[in-house]
Amino acid sequence: MGKPVVGITTYLTRAAWGAWDMEAALVPADYVRAVERAGGSPLLVPPGADTEATLAAVDGLVFSGGSDLDPELYGDDAHPETAGIVRDRDEFELELMRAALECDVPMLAICRGSQVLNVALGGGIEQHVPDRIGSDTHKETPGVFAEHDVEVVPGTRLGSLLGARHDVKSHHHQGFGELGAGLREAARAPDGTIEALEDPSRRFTLGVLWHPEAGEDAALFEALVAEAATYRASKR
Repeated sequence: MGKPVVGITTYLTRAAWGAWDMEAALVPADYVRAVERAGGSPLLVPPGADTEATLAAVDGLVFSGGSDLDPELYGDDAHPETAGIVRDRDEFELELMRAALECDVPMLAICRGSQVLNVALGGGIEQHVPDRIGSDTHKETPGVFAEHDVEVVPGTRLGSLLGARHDVKSHHHQGFGELGAGLREAARAPDGTIEALEDPSRRFTLGVLWHPEAGEDAALFEALVAEAATYRASKR
């Protein structure tokens, strides 16, 4: 049957390589390696890909990190610190997310991706966490992961994978507002910030604000790939 195929959404951003400096669809290699190490076959999914064809091709999805979502998409005005909006990516990922949820495709939604998950289910975004907590604990230096621990909610799917407490690598200034339909809190930082969401009614729908691909969170990718393999078998 081969390895389960795990789609990874890509950034749409300006990038430089060799003699070139232009807009590119890319993703940090850590995502690709994390899926490979977990036994999956990674497939990059750029903004603009056909949603139906994408879902036919993949057995699971990773919604990757990136820039802030357009607040218009969740009915809010932009905070002064909300930046880097790429509306084409926002609209594509929300469409893909909603279609994937409809099909119950196994998914791991990371940082921005977890915010896409929340918005897709009618939730909101806390646009600048430092306004509430009074510090940049979750994103101390741009381009460098901050480190802190989270307390995982007992009885959750996340808890079965990571245990009660877990050290994470973090790089976000936004968080979750009102939770979307069917989602429940799965982990919280010491400052009270909700750090993970999950939908217990679905096969495997997990969103984390931290970056497991950059840390010691292989269990999350292993669980995703295992669920993707089961989903692949059910499609056949």
